[in-house]
Amino acid sequence: MSTIEPDKSVSDKSLTSLIYLFYALSLVLGVTALVAIVMNYVKRDDVQGTWLESHFRWQIRTFWFSLLWGALGVITFLLIVGWFILIADLLWFIYRIVKGWIRLNDGKPMYAP
Repeated sequence: MSTIEPDKSVSDKSLTSLIYLFYALSLVLGVTALVAIVMNYVKRDDVQGTWLESHFRWQIRTFWFSLLWGALGVITFLLIVGWFILIADLLWFIYRIVKGWIRLNDGKPMYAP
């Protein structure tokens, strides 16, 4: 008797899309970014060597660089420059999530680092 296995690439793509959703929701809820980054690290080995690996790398870098620039913006908030840093960080974060999600839905990997 043979069993039918679900297509792993479809479930990995769905997981990657779910992670993008969590990052998008973090703009409103905040904590979902922490859930997303944990999922990125826990499931990273599952997508290693596939085109989805580039999306995981993109998501992880988006999280850490956004956190870094956000911290810098908060530290310099009392100076006017902090406001601009936070606005730029927000716009960059949104761009990265939208760009990644579009490329994922098109079945394309993200750019090489």
